[in-house]
Amino acid sequence: MLTHRSFLLALAVAVIPAPASAARVARANRTTLAGGMARITGGVYRPLYATRGAPRTRVATFALDRMPVTRGSFLQFVTAHPQWRRGAIRPVFAEAAYLADWPAATSAGDSTDSRRPVTGISWFAARAYCAAQDKRLPTVDEWEYAASASETRRHASDDTAFRRRLLALYAARKPERPPVAGRGLPNMYGVYDLHGVVWEWTLDFNSVVVGDDSRTAGSGQDARDHHLFCASAAIGATDPSDFAAFARSAVRAGLTARSTVRGVGFRCALDLPG
Repeated sequence: MLTHRSFLLALAVAVIPAPASAARVARANRTTLAGGMARITGGVYRPLYATRGAPRTRVATFALDRMPVTRGSFLQFVTAHPQWRRGAIRPVFAEAAYLADWPAATSAGDSTDSRRPVTGISWFAARAYCAAQDKRLPTVDEWEYAASASETRRHASDDTAFRRRLLALYAARKPERPPVAGRGLPNMYGVYDLHGVVWEWTLDFNSVVVGDDSRTAGSGQDARDHHLFCASAAIGATDPSDFAAFARSAVRAGLTARSTVRGVGFRCALDLPG
């Protein structure tokens, strides 16, 4: 029997444009890294929850937006794709609070507001935006892998000082009015605002048990899509003291694809050759 969540996923695949084909991704790869994306060299990291008992997960090389998508950029998207405007978006794709903090359906606010991360958007809308840029949402593994880097280390999740700083950033968040994007220090990949500005959507946000290779195929649909709307059981946390990771996991667990939380934004990713 087709469940409500399965129906939503099927509808998303049918209605929302799929991420770029392999040929389009190849063309995009030649231009996007100089245009606001950072190359994240692949490797392994320790996820919050082990997969099949393995304490480490491999992440393939990919590109990630250096900054979260801003209100100004999202305004350009809804201008070009009016079906994603506030008031026009279909209820199946977003809750009533979709872009509720915008002055109008076609206004993201003043020049300062336009540089703030966009929030109050659903997973469906975030996915559609990335697809329109020939990109996709990052997976949980990709996001966590990039976010484990500090300004000087690729893997700083075991650094006590780094963990404390993340918790302080999370505690100081102002979801009702996030700061202008890019004001903080970038991590060693050159990526800004992964912590303490807004929470961010991921492709498989509602998945706990994931595969060994987090790279998504050019079609945007890989073998892990069946986990998208499943509350997969966790075997156990790999590090019970990583409270920042627990906070991120808890936020993701509380979301549905239609959620339009004021403190949740997003950024896009792109496959790259290894």
